[in-house]
Amino acid sequence: MRCRNCRLNWNCAVTKLVLILVLAAGICEGQARPCDPQTPLGPSHDLYCIELVAAPGVTGASGRVELSIPPGPFTVAVTPDGRSRFIPIVALSGLPDTGVFVAWAAPPQMDSLIKLGTVKNGRVALRVIDLDKFNLLITAERSARVREPRGRVILRGQSPSTRLFPPDLLEFSLGNMGQGQASADHHEHGSSGGWPMVPMPAGITMLPSEMALRPEVTPYLPVADTTAPLARPREVIRLSSGDTVRLSANLVRRVLNGRTYTMFGYNGQYPGPLIEAARGSEIVVQFTNQLPDLSSIHWHGIRLDNAFDGVDAVDRTFTYQVRFPDAGIYWYHPHLREDIQQELGLYGNLLVRSEYGPANREEILMLDDLLVGDSGLIPLGQESPTHALMGRFGNLFLVNGEPGYRLSVLGGEVVRFYFTNASNTRTLNLSFPGARMKVVASDAGPFENEAWVESVVIGPAERYVVHVRFDRPGEVALVNRVRGLDHLFGRFFPEVDTLGLVSVGRERVSRDLGASFAALRRDTATVTALEPYRRFLDKAPDKTLVLTLETQGLPYVTERLMQLDSIYFAPVEWSGTMPMMNWASTGRQVRWVLKDPESGKQNMDIDWRFPRGEPVKLRLVNERRAFHGMQHPIHLHGQRFLVLAVNGVPNPDLVWKDTVLVPAGMVVDILLDSANPGQWMLHCHIAEHLSAGMMMHFTVN
Repeated sequence: MRCRNCRLNWNCAVTKLVLILVLAAGICEGQARPCDPQTPLGPSHDLYCIELVAAPGVTGASGRVELSIPPGPFTVAVTPDGRSRFIPIVALSGLPDTGVFVAWAAPPQMDSLIKLGTVKNGRVALRVIDLDKFNLLITAERSARVREPRGRVILRGQSPSTRLFPPDLLEFSLGNMGQGQASADHHEHGSSGGWPMVPMPAGITMLPSEMALRPEVTPYLPVADTTAPLARPREVIRLSSGDTVRLSANLVRRVLNGRTYTMFGYNGQYPGPLIEAARGSEIVVQFTNQLPDLSSIHWHGIRLDNAFDGVDAVDRTFTYQVRFPDAGIYWYHPHLREDIQQELGLYGNLLVRSEYGPANREEILMLDDLLVGDSGLIPLGQESPTHALMGRFGNLFLVNGEPGYRLSVLGGEVVRFYFTNASNTRTLNLSFPGARMKVVASDAGPFENEAWVESVVIGPAERYVVHVRFDRPGEVALVNRVRGLDHLFGRFFPEVDTLGLVSVGRERVSRDLGASFAALRRDTATVTALEPYRRFLDKAPDKTLVLTLETQGLPYVTERLMQLDSIYFAPVEWSGTMPMMNWASTGRQVRWVLKDPESGKQNMDIDWRFPRGEPVKLRLVNERRAFHGMQHPIHLHGQRFLVLAVNGVPNPDLVWKDTVLVPAGMVVDILLDSANPGQWMLHCHIAEHLSAGMMMHFTVN
């Protein structure tokens, strides 16, 4: 079976079985897997492969367990509450030819056991594991029907996450350094150098030396302006080909939870106007920059002419010509100091309609988070970004610019939600507990096949279109449920953020779409349109890009504590649980790096050139050995691409995208449709990483 034949409908039970067999056999050629011989350009062996150790007295038996990513619509697989999901693929040798051998998983405290299935010499794919930390056991049993282990332990191993332990003497010693300075800072009401104290996550302990840290840049917020207009909710602007729309970036006043802030807005709105246009149309946008600093508008995801991509600075005015060759949900935002301008409110959606299954109504939602302290907005770095290590996580969640989103629906309504993650850093794990949900489309068009999902994992700048049916009367919350990581005590803990509430009435909707919603639709137009690209799916990567990090001049305590912390990186860093070290790191100390291993060039020194019309396979390697490993949402300007595989696991359901989340220590293969000529950017869409250098350019001739 060739790799392209692995592209099956994941919603079909037979397909699931076939894919599991493919994973177990390692059939698809040319794909790097975590338990393969280690290579610097492959997935992390350290994070996604478990070496099994023979129990005392056992000779000859050995094995490995690959923690494989279950195929699905996202590059990371998690439960609705944010626990990582893996398919353990066991490769064993040296077991006796006779006998029954059973695999088990258990949390470290061994208070419960999960039977994973029977194993033998060779490769076997077992049931999904979704424990934060776990031990693996292979036991010899008299029968495959046993419900708990009764026989001898043959092999054993531990998940990489079990390397997280409570603090040792070294950490406490480091943590006490600078305690006197911390006390002085607290005496000054928690501020230093004009910086107010950042909010602390609930239940997280900070060491005294961490509490003393402050960014070594000037704090910046717009000067309070009582004459600035109060921002108003966004308007919908429906345009025909040839129409002109005017957008201006200016100061606005925003009232959030009863407090007034001076921020930025397009046309005095939050978010900016929602622009609707037809596929194939072209519009003119006259942009006026009324901010005190340079700005621009980048048309995120749209394959427009290179001259209007929006990466060049605009002092006062510029006219963009924007064409829409593809249906999809897009957005626009600045491309200068995104860490400031986007954070302060400069963003808006563009909708180019596509054909989906039926829905009773639509909701187009832009999701964001603001970092707010006791005295108001936490300032940003004027000369260089703060939060340069992990990015700026906010603590006030916004939906279309407001906290506390509300929606009222009738019983049985099917709602089409267009989700755009406009946050600087945060990856969200969205769900409507109690309501059934399916994903139908992503950035630039429909999936080949709709898929049932329990939650939607959406990285910064990504978009997803989902259908949700609200069948039962009552209130259904829109929540972000994740697992935070307490780095000091080595434990995972639940975090739940409620973004809004949907009130479901007792009255039933007159147009009942229950039957069509229950059927998973195959988008034959998308399947047909992708046929010319399938012959490129098996090719070897044309280029490889390594995502890594360089630092200089970080505080001693930050360097040492983060070196200790690097013993394990989760696939996704869901929240800011190292707030002080992260806040104090600036773009002067942190340089995020895109590296071409073939030439050795980095960031803007890279100059890839691709012929127009010849699809290009790119391999994105998120380096495990980086000083701090975390996910990176990688965005390509002016182009679209297909996600082919994650850690060697083929993607069974293709969709056009322009941004892909590359989890820590993982390898993602994409196929670039190099159809749009020009010089384009590729960068991480964590705004602080972009401002700290994580960008390059490539040319399509």
